[in-house]
Amino acid sequence: MRKPFLRPLAAAALLPAALLTACGGQDGGNASAGAGGNDGNTIKVGILHSLSGTMAISEVTVKNSESLATDEINARGGLLGKRLQPIVEDGASDWPTFAQKAQKLIRKDRVATVFGGWTSASRKAMLPVFERNKALLWYPVQYEGLESSPYIFYTGATTNQQIVPGLDYLKEKDKKRIYLVGSDYVFPRTANKIIKAYAQANGMQILGEEYTPLGHTEYSTLVNKIGEAKPDAVFNTLNGDSNVAFFKQLRSAGFDAGRLPVMSVSVAEEEVKGIGVQNIAGHPVAWNYYQTTGGRANEAFVRAFQARHRGAVTSDPMEAGYNAVHLWAEAVRRAGTTDVEAVKKAAAGLSLDLPEGRVTIDGATQHVHKTARIGVVQPDGLIKEVWSSREPIRPDPYLRSYPWAAGLSS
Repeated sequence: MRKPFLRPLAAAALLPAALLTACGGQDGGNASAGAGGNDGNTIKVGILHSLSGTMAISEVTVKNSESLATDEINARGGLLGKRLQPIVEDGASDWPTFAQKAQKLIRKDRVATVFGGWTSASRKAMLPVFERNKALLWYPVQYEGLESSPYIFYTGATTNQQIVPGLDYLKEKDKKRIYLVGSDYVFPRTANKIIKAYAQANGMQILGEEYTPLGHTEYSTLVNKIGEAKPDAVFNTLNGDSNVAFFKQLRSAGFDAGRLPVMSVSVAEEEVKGIGVQNIAGHPVAWNYYQTTGGRANEAFVRAFQARHRGAVTSDPMEAGYNAVHLWAEAVRRAGTTDVEAVKKAAAGLSLDLPEGRVTIDGATQHVHKTARIGVVQPDGLIKEVWSSREPIRPDPYLRSYPWAAGLSS
């Protein structure tokens, strides 16, 4: 029996009432978006990411990988005998804009589904829009967990598939004195709440906890504080182009990876390029996929993406976005329709061999089973895997299987 969904830990940002009004579906009188997107010989799908602003450094490449996936599907004959027609919108690194554009895609463009978001702030702004419209969002980025929604599929990692393995790795390396650095919004604050609970249960000490606004670029004072605290490692939940400034200023102050390793959970190959490999080489990261991940599916993915985008790298979030398109398409094939409820039912338990390996959708939470991988940034800008869970980890967004996490989701 399928377990009921639990409501998110934190409320979404307040949105204009007009955005949250449930309008009709295909017939104008149904509260569900239903099998929207079908228009003659095409099926419209939404792609919604920050193509401008502080998060563009991370999100543009996810948009590109989702576009690649739709083109691959079209090249193989389309879906249900129709071509996919992507409608791309810019969330502009602004959370209310994400909600507005989501509403437009659902109600005006009548898309069958939306692939989008990066920050948890953008996701939480969109969540009530999708739930009120009974429309479907595929969210491709790792996040802080403690959430599930019947109208979101989460193809990035939840906490037990990324943050917990990252902490396990630091503990194994005897890095027990930790300094926390993050952007000031829901993901870093919730992630650090979890990290502090883990630390208390595992003999680790949190020496400091600092947050800066998204887009922040002045880190000299924070770097001095870190130096005075003398931690064994930093756990970094900064997002977007703030990572460029942070790592450059950390390096300028004499802190390289040998002296002070920084474990990052939002820095992948694309961000390494922006940061400058000389500023981040040797530092560890926690993800579920790297461009260097083995297997024929990944070789084909990297080859296809780089054929379109010369000199580009692939990364975990863009791979999870690419996966989302193919998982949704396979669920539609199995359902024989783009109807949201039918697609959700068909997606439960669905497994595909994708660039990161075997990916299976957990029907109870609409998260996916994922292999955890710790990597180290190399001098060529790629990331070398140094540890993995060897097999996919079942998603546990509420950390119910971890005694030390009791009470975190209340």
